[in-house]
Amino acid sequence: MTSTTAELPLLLGTVEVRTVQRLSPSFVRVELGAPLLGDLGVVHPWYDQRIKLVFPGEPGAVPALLDKHSTGADESWFSTWLDRPEEERGHMRTYSIRDVVGEGEDARLVVDIVVHEGATGPGNSWALNAAPGDRLAIMAPRRGHAYGGIEWHPEPGRRLLIAGDETAVPAICVILEQLPASARGTAFVEVPYAADVQDVDHPTGVEVVWLPREGAEHGTRLHPAVTAHLGAPAAVTDVSDEEVDPDLWETPTFSSSCDEPVDERAAIDVERHSDLYAWIAGESKVVTGMRRHLVRDLGIDRRQVAFMGYWRRGVSMRS
Repeated sequence: MTSTTAELPLLLGTVEVRTVQRLSPSFVRVELGAPLLGDLGVVHPWYDQRIKLVFPGEPGAVPALLDKHSTGADESWFSTWLDRPEEERGHMRTYSIRDVVGEGEDARLVVDIVVHEGATGPGNSWALNAAPGDRLAIMAPRRGHAYGGIEWHPEPGRRLLIAGDETAVPAICVILEQLPASARGTAFVEVPYAADVQDVDHPTGVEVVWLPREGAEHGTRLHPAVTAHLGAPAAVTDVSDEEVDPDLWETPTFSSSCDEPVDERAAIDVERHSDLYAWIAGESKVVTGMRRHLVRDLGIDRRQVAFMGYWRRGVSMRS
């Protein structure tokens, strides 16, 4: 499948790798192009806009998101795609748009993919071996149609708290670059190595704190930094594996998890953080711990937060 039809409310089709760049030990940047991107519905600012990439189930076998006889997509297309053998359907994963380059049919999507040598995930393996000319499938916004996929919605004038691990770096960088000049707040970014720290433009009123782990466990630098910033003891909130929702996704308008009771002792912090807007993304267990601390322990209103479990350690994400 090399293009999409005008009837589709979103872009479903095949794109080709134009360039590949190893940014650092943990990041590979790919630039993707195809004529179908002439209908790309991404406009500035797009903040944390999500898209889907579908990596080949077998080397060189480009997945088809729609049956070759389809002329449009309805609610059944995803289940129909899932019913296909894995080697035929490939592996769908979610990524943030890092940049959009060019216009019309020359438009290209820039995507940064997290990689770890020795890891076996489909995105990781594909990115480590990606070369110009490689093809994969994509699902992305189409011009003139609602798509969703943006969770960054602070009210004007809010004090910002941004936090995430390496999987959130592309979204965080775009958010920082596209914030208004008057924005104020702090961004905490945990990455595997000091060599993964990136130069990123941001408003002068927003502090960016990079936190290289250098072999430490996920969240052991991010969680204490965030809690200390909020005026609480710099400790990691204990969360058991059984308490973790691998699909954790909570925004001011949606929640995948059950509400937790707010600690009555947190009343003093409610007023202190009443102007806060928090956007936190990364490994689900780490995000669960930070969610618990902000909402339950500090009493921060759930309408002030967006918590997103981008991935779960030891769990293969379906899409």
